[in-house]
Amino acid sequence: MRLVSTTYLELTHPPVGDPLVAPGGDVTVAAERPTYDEYMRLWRSVGEPLDWDGRLITPAEEVEAILVSPSAQIFVARFRGEAAGLCEFNKSQPLGSEMIYFGLSPAFQERRLGPYLLDVALREHWKTNSPHRVWLHTDTWDDPRALPLYKRIGFRVFATLDLPETITEEEYRAIGRELLRPSLVSE
Repeated sequence: MRLVSTTYLELTHPPVGDPLVAPGGDVTVAAERPTYDEYMRLWRSVGEPLDWDGRLITPAEEVEAILVSPSAQIFVARFRGEAAGLCEFNKSQPLGSEMIYFGLSPAFQERRLGPYLLDVALREHWKTNSPHRVWLHTDTWDDPRALPLYKRIGFRVFATLDLPETITEEEYRAIGRELLRPSLVSE
């Protein structure tokens, strides 16, 4: 069985420094409540090249419930009005907010949109939700630029594990939640 190196990271403060400037070409980032079809079209365009499976194995009714849930916050990057990427959070106390999905469709990569999307989404999420932490996981299947970007923004690694390649996204998340529970005692 092959193993996948999985890194869990957390950010315990909003991004510091000046906000990033939007790359040229009519770029916007805003929190949206997309319809199921809009969301899945964007999610597939971002996630299929990375072999994401989470929303593909989740029944449509559950995804629709997530999209309208007050605990979900989805930021969409648009380039000239076209959906280019997403940054999705799930607010879950007492662990803080989890960044569930982040990425760009391949057609929009290499334009500095990823760092801009992440910076705007984190700043806005922090402003509207005041989490004590934002956490996420990334692995060797993800874009190799993701981990350095997270570290540049200020995320710190709290665990690195080699996990079976057959693990589901929900199992990755459950492991992350278990790894964070001991930190609640010290907070």
